[in-house]
Amino acid sequence: MFKMKLSFILLIISLLMPEMVYAQTPEHLTPEQKGLAIAVEAHKRGEGFQDSVATLVMILSNRQGRKSYRKLKIKTFEMTDPKVGDKSLVIFDSPRDIKGTAFLTHSKILKPDDQWIYLPALGRIKRISSSNKSGSFMGSEFAYEDMSSREVGKYNYKWLRNDPCGQLTCFVVAAYPRYKNSGYTKLISWIDTTDYRTFKTKFYNRRGDLLKVLTLSDYKLYLNKFWRAKNLFMKNVITGKTTRLIWSRFDFRTGLRENDFSRSRLKTAR
Repeated sequence: MFKMKLSFILLIISLLMPEMVYAQTPEHLTPEQKGLAIAVEAHKRGEGFQDSVATLVMILSNRQGRKSYRKLKIKTFEMTDPKVGDKSLVIFDSPRDIKGTAFLTHSKILKPDDQWIYLPALGRIKRISSSNKSGSFMGSEFAYEDMSSREVGKYNYKWLRNDPCGQLTCFVVAAYPRYKNSGYTKLISWIDTTDYRTFKTKFYNRRGDLLKVLTLSDYKLYLNKFWRAKNLFMKNVITGKTTRLIWSRFDFRTGLRENDFSRSRLKTAR
């Protein structure tokens, strides 16, 4: 969930920052420098996966506990250009009324992400406007904005403190969106100090109020490098609605190509 890529300026900083972090005691770093250093290190831990294909179940639940289920897959292509973000494709396999729906994201840094959705019932591709990024993704508690990769250059950072994280210790880091039309004023994440895995993120809306909380659990290590959480639980603290994502499989380096993530492929995505 904290997969990141660097803008050109932050790439230069990242070449220097690790030495700064480990050569100086924490007292010599400002909270902003330390927050950025943590984000940079989290990015470094996650880069090099090339591409991935994941299958999962989405469980939507209202305040009364009534549930609905959706099966989907998510394909991701890692971009090596530091000036752009990764590309992802979400494909719904069930239920029948939304089967074949496909959602494509080309992540950016400070420019609006390019996002399109193909709706089989209408037989057309719709572009998601930059002003609608805070809208609900397919009725879930995830926004369109949440479906984009978390690029380092999209945020300013501030280390707040270290907290106990179960048997671990976590950095508590605030990220403040720098890009226009974000639905959030800040995100506060708990990231473990050993493997840089995100265990919780709190999302604050445009009024500055707590809107929702994402909890990540059941981490598994792939290819001896890449940690992925198998269980993501998003709760809207205002409405009481929840969305749980349960991942059943991750495959890496499957041979996907960048042109598999083009707008023209949406109608035939499988």
